Amino acid sequence: MKNLLQLPSIPECAWTRPIGLGWEKPYTVRYASNLDDGPWHGMPLGGFGGGCIGRSPRGDFNLWHLDGGEHIFQTIPACQFSVFEQVGSQPSQAYALSTEPPRDGTLSAWNWYPASDQHQTTGTYHALYPRSWFAYEGVLQAQLVCEQFSPILPGNYQDTSYPIAVFEWTAHNPTDQPITLSILLTWQNLVGWFTNANKSPTVQVRDDGSPEYEYRPRWGQSSGNFNRVLDDNGRVGCLLERSPSDRPIAEGDGQWAIATVSSPYNSEIFYYTRWNPAGDGAEIWQSFAADGSLANFDDERPATDGEQVATAIAVRLTLAPGQTRQIPFVVAWDLPVTEFAAGVTYFRRYTDFFGRNGQNAWAIARTALKLHQTWREQIQAWQQPILERPDCPDWLKMALFNELYDLTSGGSLWSAADERDPIGQFAILECLDYRWYESLDVRLYGSFALLMLWPRLEKSVMEAFARAIPTADPSSRVIGYYYTQGVESPIAVRKVANATPHDLGAPNEHVWEKTNYTSYQDCNLWKDLPADFVLLVYRDFLFTGGTDYEFLATCWPAIQAALAYLKTFDLDNDGIPENSGAPDQTFDDWRLQGISAYCGGLWIAALEAAIAIANLLSTQPDPAAGLPATIATYQTWLAQSRPLYQDKLWNGQYYRLDSGSGSDVVMADQLCGQFYARLLGLPDVVPADCARSALETVYDTCFLKFNNGSLGAANGLRPGGSPEKPDATHPLEVWTGINFGLAAFLLQIGMKTEALTLTEVVVKQIYSNGLQFRTPEAITAVGTFRACMYLRPMAIWGVYGVLTDWQTSNQ
Repeated sequence: MKNLLQLPSIPECAWTRPIGLGWEKPYTVRYASNLDDGPWHGMPLGGFGGGCIGRSPRGDFNLWHLDGGEHIFQTIPACQFSVFEQVGSQPSQAYALSTEPPRDGTLSAWNWYPASDQHQTTGTYHALYPRSWFAYEGVLQAQLVCEQFSPILPGNYQDTSYPIAVFEWTAHNPTDQPITLSILLTWQNLVGWFTNANKSPTVQVRDDGSPEYEYRPRWGQSSGNFNRVLDDNGRVGCLLERSPSDRPIAEGDGQWAIATVSSPYNSEIFYYTRWNPAGDGAEIWQSFAADGSLANFDDERPATDGEQVATAIAVRLTLAPGQTRQIPFVVAWDLPVTEFAAGVTYFRRYTDFFGRNGQNAWAIARTALKLHQTWREQIQAWQQPILERPDCPDWLKMALFNELYDLTSGGSLWSAADERDPIGQFAILECLDYRWYESLDVRLYGSFALLMLWPRLEKSVMEAFARAIPTADPSSRVIGYYYTQGVESPIAVRKVANATPHDLGAPNEHVWEKTNYTSYQDCNLWKDLPADFVLLVYRDFLFTGGTDYEFLATCWPAIQAALAYLKTFDLDNDGIPENSGAPDQTFDDWRLQGISAYCGGLWIAALEAAIAIANLLSTQPDPAAGLPATIATYQTWLAQSRPLYQDKLWNGQYYRLDSGSGSDVVMADQLCGQFYARLLGLPDVVPADCARSALETVYDTCFLKFNNGSLGAANGLRPGGSPEKPDATHPLEVWTGINFGLAAFLLQIGMKTEALTLTEVVVKQIYSNGLQFRTPEAITAVGTFRACMYLRPMAIWGVYGVLTDWQTSNQ
């Protein structure tokens, strides 16, 4: 029979790294209190909201985002793939496929895979989310590739939620002798680990002014955990469980499963259900290293206090010369409950399809073994048209897909469906250092990917904001910014009625219901959030076909309330709300005074969007009362605002930072409002020639004159490229997402070369300096970063949207 299988075709644009090769000088964190796991991050595996795991470019499993919103970065050596090889009658060899042996003396009987160095490679790691590959070279005589993926599928609101990781191994024999190979998957029983043992943690103010609380997982608490083997119509694996309890299922409860399929083509499956991952590992390794087998040992005894248990399955096969074979493995988990504050629990979205009793890991694994090839083909069908676009350079294709990682590993939540939310509620963190969800000022940029690929999830987030705007929370708190300044903080109300909330809450309280978690600033005073809300609602309506009037009608009362609230900050009644002199917008270390280019432009664009929405709603049956009067009011405000903005801020070359500080700083994002107006087909905020002059000035001043264009655009520099204040924070940082938004704006006005040059430089900063799969908010000129796994960098999908006229085709 002719061998039709081939080694996987790995896209040329995938991000690559030699297996186990370290970084000479990876970027490090700017503030000691911020998170810095180091550069060993690989592509995450798992569906949206179901938790995810990560395997790094050195082969170890080290990322465990399995408790919604919480972060654990720690290698578990017993969770590992290993390989045995014997070529003809030559001596055999066996390796655990991580280049990082345990440092605590455990698993000392195992032989660990050699790392690449500057002179030779032992293989290459490739990543193009949601797929990644390990291609092993130079150590084994067989050609061996492991392709890893989860069913992340645009427009799919079922499979995309599954808590599953697929590992499809392809082995080819290029020699003239038979090769016996065995692939081993070992896994420690982790049931019960991923929940906060401190159910009511105290919230404290960190040294950077941000609120934080202690997360104390039940790490290593395995008492009662046990494993058993299953043989289910050709699907063979191990189920990892915990002894049953009389109490209702809680966060952290459930199962894991590892599985593969038996094959009629000369392969054998072995298992060993109970071994000690805290020992030397000899009970597994001795037989595996000898001939690729396991002892077929089945022991379901639960772990005692202080004991750890792990399980293993292996597939052994012989390849004839020239033969190629595939061996699928899956890792599945069923941890159905997410708990926020004590007693505030939600079921995860995938439970709508697999049940909620925590006993469905095998059903999930079985589904993956049945559908994994279909999933891979669907992923390829989604990606291929983009990969074939001649107007998209390879580095852009790579970053487009890989920046989507945050939808999986950004603490993503996706609740089960109910009558109000028929596909559930969705949210991702602003970042791991600022652990609150869907910060509105940040998602003004970072939500393009969700809108373009999973628009129903995007709308669900905006509907949550619409519900939150009229609510109030009178509880008081101190403001962290003043703490960092060493001065007494004013006491602020958490949430004022009709103020647009900054975020949808944090994982230690009640996400979606208790908003405005951040206390770094008093977000009730922010001047960009209401405008952001209006613009995003109109954008989401337009770019999903322009027919979802129910969505507009649902959000309309909140739009009116938000704009009316914002207008109360127009203290001189000249038409534009003034900034207060405190940091009161997304650049929340940057004091703006009077009318500001950033907030004033967003205000004008939002008024135009609100008028457009009101006009659309007036054409519907039973339109809301008072629409003509509301439109007239907004038109009056606009008539005041537009000439005032131009008169107060235009200096003949660019728009001043604000009208009150006297600063001559060139702000990189000064015309975000104009970008959004153009994006939404609204009247310009400023004259087109002024917009172009301002952007040319930004490009020259903030990008070319900042470290000679080698880092990206700084947020704000004086003409000539010098800092206004050498010790400033935000003005001298390169914000990755703001840069991608700026690049989209440059594309929008026809400065394509400049847009792609800027984008490429920022992408290089991320993917050449150990920041992959933890893209930060900000980088600095001294090789430091701040706020990793940030939401805003998904603004790169805005670059793609403008480059490919996506917005035109969706209107």
